[in-house]
Amino acid sequence: MASGLLAYLDSIKARDPAPRSRWEILLYPGVWAVGFHRIAHWLFNGELFFLARLVNHISRMLTAIDIHPGAEIGRNFFIDHGFVVIGETATIGDDVTIYQQVTLGGTNPTNGIAGKRHPSIRDGVIIGSGAQILGPIIVGPHARIGANSVVTKDVPEGATMIGIPARSTLVDAQESARARFLPYGTPCSETFDPATQKLEILQCEIELLRKRLAELIEERDHAAGELPVKEQGRA
Repeated sequence: MASGLLAYLDSIKARDPAPRSRWEILLYPGVWAVGFHRIAHWLFNGELFFLARLVNHISRMLTAIDIHPGAEIGRNFFIDHGFVVIGETATIGDDVTIYQQVTLGGTNPTNGIAGKRHPSIRDGVIIGSGAQILGPIIVGPHARIGANSVVTKDVPEGATMIGIPARSTLVDAQESARARFLPYGTPCSETFDPATQKLEILQCEIELLRKRLAELIEERDHAAGELPVKEQGRA
């Protein structure tokens, strides 16, 4: 158990340069919220719903993070700062990172029957601050959700989503997935500032368009160089 806790703390330290030691991480509200949730989820699965809600209520008061006891959460889940809401039928994979003011919200079924209403977040996903992911959609492994994005449709593996409604950027999914960690889900650099997200993403897209334009010009010049040779052969 102790080794598992140390591994969890080390996984957070790898994603957050702020703490100087594991002891500091133990004071993070996100760590406490996940710990309370483990207890509440165990009670929920045992159909001790009132006690599960009581633990959830205490956790929310102490951490400003609201995780429904029914939500399923994998290993090394990191909530960086508070004011996060995670709904009852949400499922979260391993090594997922969520920043402040994120909502994994549900849809209200038209027939009034409760079912899968909240998102499924696959392994290695990063969700930027203020993002809203709504409904029983799937966010593919290693996807990045930019700050303040609103996601209402499935997200492919490795995609980087921005905007309202969220759309995929021109950043190559393989390039994004290869990066070890991208703070706030940005496709640009590790010095990303959420306040300049739109500018940085536009710069990324401009660079990609320039590369593509250079490739097209090279292809055109290469084709133009081969044309006289073919015409001489016909003569």
